[in-house]
Amino acid sequence: MNAPVHPSHLSDPNSPDGVTRLDAVVIGAGVAGLYQLHRLREMGLAVRAYDAASGVGGTWYWNRYPGARFDSQAEVYQYWISEELYKAWKPSERFPAQAETEQWLNFVADRLDLKKDIQFNTRIASAHFNEDTERWAITTEQGERIDAQYLVACCGMLSAPLTERFPGQASFKGRIVHTGLWPKEGIDLKGKRVAVVGTGATGIQVIQTIASEVGAMKVFTRTPQYVVPMKNPKYSQADWDHWSRQYEYLKQRVQGTFAGFHYDFESGPWIEKTPEERIAVLEKFWDDGSLSMWLATFPEMFFDEGVSHEVSEFVRAKMRVRLNNDPDLCMKLIPSDYGFGTHRVPLENKYLEVYLQDNVEAIDCRAAPIECVVPEGIRTADGKVHEVDVIILAVGFDAGSGALMRIDIRGRDGQSLKAQWTEEIRTAMGLQVHGFPNLFTTGAPLAPSAALCNMTTCLQQQVDWITGCIAYARAHGKHVVEATKEFQDEWVAHHDETAAPTLVVKTDSWYMGSNVEGKPRRLLSYIGGVGNYRSRCDDLAANGYPGFAMH
Repeated sequence: MNAPVHPSHLSDPNSPDGVTRLDAVVIGAGVAGLYQLHRLREMGLAVRAYDAASGVGGTWYWNRYPGARFDSQAEVYQYWISEELYKAWKPSERFPAQAETEQWLNFVADRLDLKKDIQFNTRIASAHFNEDTERWAITTEQGERIDAQYLVACCGMLSAPLTERFPGQASFKGRIVHTGLWPKEGIDLKGKRVAVVGTGATGIQVIQTIASEVGAMKVFTRTPQYVVPMKNPKYSQADWDHWSRQYEYLKQRVQGTFAGFHYDFESGPWIEKTPEERIAVLEKFWDDGSLSMWLATFPEMFFDEGVSHEVSEFVRAKMRVRLNNDPDLCMKLIPSDYGFGTHRVPLENKYLEVYLQDNVEAIDCRAAPIECVVPEGIRTADGKVHEVDVIILAVGFDAGSGALMRIDIRGRDGQSLKAQWTEEIRTAMGLQVHGFPNLFTTGAPLAPSAALCNMTTCLQQQVDWITGCIAYARAHGKHVVEATKEFQDEWVAHHDETAAPTLVVKTDSWYMGSNVEGKPRRLLSYIGGVGNYRSRCDDLAANGYPGFAMH
C-alpha cells in the first residue's frame, strides 16, 4: 500500500518568527484524527496532528483499564480506506480488547506513514480566530505558536474525564485512578481492598475483570444498568477471510443503517407480531451476544411506553435468574425506573455473577449517596466509612462537548465556545459552529457520532465530508467556511424535534448531559439515524454546501 506524498515540499511550516505555519491543524490522533490527517495529506495540504498522548489511539490509548474492549464487531469497527488494508490485519476475536485495538491503530498509522506528521505529548491550550488574517492562532501548553487556515477538532466524544468528582479526594491515603487515565504500567490490585465507583459500561468491564484478583471489592452503584451478555468467539484466519470477502458489502451496508453497524431494525413492526413472535425475535438477538439486542430488535422501544416495558421486562427476567433472584441484589442492580435502550447498553461477561462472590459488596448510592472521600476511604451519607486501599473512578466523562470546552477556543468577536456551550449546546450538524469560521468538528454534539453510532462508521463519514468541503472551497477560491446562523438554527430545531418523541430524552443519562452538574440539557447525539444523517450531508455536498457561507 503506497503512503501518500508527504506535503513538506509544498510549504515549510517553520518560520523565522517562531510561528509554525500550516494549512491545517488536526487535534487528536485517534480514529478520526488519523483518518483526517490521511485525507488532508492526500489533498497535498501542509497538515500536522497534535495529541496529548505519547502515541496514537485516542480513546484506545487512554482507556487501558482492566477489561477495556470495544463492543462493535471487529469486522465493522474498521477503516474503509482500502480492501488491502482491511485484509492485512486479522483481529483475534469478535470484540478485541484495548491492547489489540491500540496495536491495530498503530498498524494503520504505520501503513499510511502518518506518525511523521503527528506531534505527540502536546496538548492544545488555545485557538483564537484572527479576523484580520482569517486564520487560526493556536498555542500549545508548551507555548508553541501555530498559524493555520483550518482547525479540525478530532478530540473524541469521551475524552474529558470527570476526575474531581467528590470532595476530599486529595486527602485519600491510598491511590485514586480514573478509568480514562489508567497508567500504562498498570496497577497491582492483587489482594487489595478496592472501591469501584460507577456501573456504566466502563465500570462493568472493570468490575467483572478484577473481581477474581482483589482481596475485597465494594461497588458503589447509583444507576443500575440493563446488560447483555457478550459472545466473543476467537477469529481464525478462515473467519477473517470470510469477512474480507464481504469488504465491499460491509463498507456500503454500515453507511445506511440506523447506528452504523451491519445489522438494523428489520424484524418488522411490533404491533403486527404475536406475543410469541416478539419473544422469538428478542431471544434471537439476545443469543447473538452483541448490541443487536438494542439496535436491531424493535425501534418502538424508543417511543412506546408499552413496548419499552415489555422489552425491559424481558431483559430484567434474564438478569434476575443470573442473580439467583436475590431480592437485595435485584433491587440494587436491575433498573426499574427507566426503559431498556434509553441508556447506553453495556455488553458484559459474567458481570452479574461477580456480586454472588463473598468478597464483593454492592453499595446502594441511592439509599446512601457518597458524601466525600476521607483518608481511609469513602464516606456515605449514612455516616459509614468504607475503608479501601484503591479507589477506581468509573464515573464517566463530560461527553461530546467537554473536550472542546477544555480548550480556549474563540471565534469571531472573541466569542468563547466554552461560554456559548455553557449556556446552550448548539452546532450545525456537529460539523461546525456558527461564529467559528474554518473550525470543523468530528464527534461533536448533535451528530450521530456523539454517541449513537459505530464510531468508525460515523467518524469516517464526517472526515470525508469535512475533506470534501475544504476541497470544494479551495477549488472555488474560497478561504473561509462558516455555518450560517439560519442553517444552525434549522438543524438544532430538527435535532430537537427528532429527539422529542423518544423516551431517551425523558431519561437522565450522559446522553442528555445529566452526569455533569449544570450542563445544558439536550440530547448530545442525533437520533434520526446514521443513514438519514449521511443522506443530508451528501445532499449538502451535492448542492454546493448551502448553509455554509464561503468567501
